[in-house]
Amino acid sequence: MTRILVVDDEPQILRALRINLAARHYAVAVAEDGAAALRQAADWHPDLVVLDLGLPDMDGVDVIHGLRGWTHVPIIVLSGRAGSADKVDALDAGADDYVTKPFGVDELLARIRAVTRRTSVPDGDEPSVRVGDHVVDLTGKTISGGVRLTPTEWHLLEILARNPGKLISQRQLLHEVWGPAYSKETNYLRQYMVQLRRKLERDPAHPVHLITEPGMGYRFQP
Repeated sequence: MTRILVVDDEPQILRALRINLAARHYAVAVAEDGAAALRQAADWHPDLVVLDLGLPDMDGVDVIHGLRGWTHVPIIVLSGRAGSADKVDALDAGADDYVTKPFGVDELLARIRAVTRRTSVPDGDEPSVRVGDHVVDLTGKTISGGVRLTPTEWHLLEILARNPGKLISQRQLLHEVWGPAYSKETNYLRQYMVQLRRKLERDPAHPVHLITEPGMGYRFQP
C-alpha cells in the first residue's frame, strides 16, 4: 500500500485529504507543521509527500531541503501561493510537482497517480515513449519514421521523457543540458522546444506531449 504524508496547517484540508486518499486505498499520515513533517518522514518513510508551503514554523521550501538531505521521496507541493517565483523555488529545491489552492481533489489524485507511476519504474528500465505519431527509443536513441535529433535535442527530450508527468524547472533543464553558466538563458529552451515539437508533435502549435508551464518549466505528458 502506498504511504502518503500530507503536511498542511489547515485542519479541513488534512481531514478531506485523509478521507479521500484512504478511500482510494492509500495509507495516510498527517503533519501540521514543518518540524512534525520532518520527524514523521524520518520515522514512517512515506512513498510520497504532499506539502503545503505556508507552514506556521518554517517555509515549505526549507522542509523540501530537509527531506532532500536524505531522501528522494516524491514531493507534490500544495499551496495558495500562485506566483511563479514560489513555484520555481519549490521545484528547484527538489519538489516534483505543484498544485495551486484552491484545487480539485481529482486533479491532485491524478498528479499523485502520475508521480507514483513514474517512481515505480525501476532505474534503467525506461520504456520507449510515444510522442504524437512517433515511438522514441531512449536507449537506442532512435525515433520511428526516420526522425533525427541533434545531441542537444536528445538530451533535452531524454530528461523530460524519463520523468513523465513531472514539471521540470527551466533552471534545472538549462543546468543539465547547457551547464550552470546558462541558468538564465531561457531563450535556448524556447528555441529547442519549438524544434522538438516541430519534429515530434502532430500539431506543433498545439502540443499535447511537450507542454510549457509558463514561467516555470516544461512537462512531458505521455
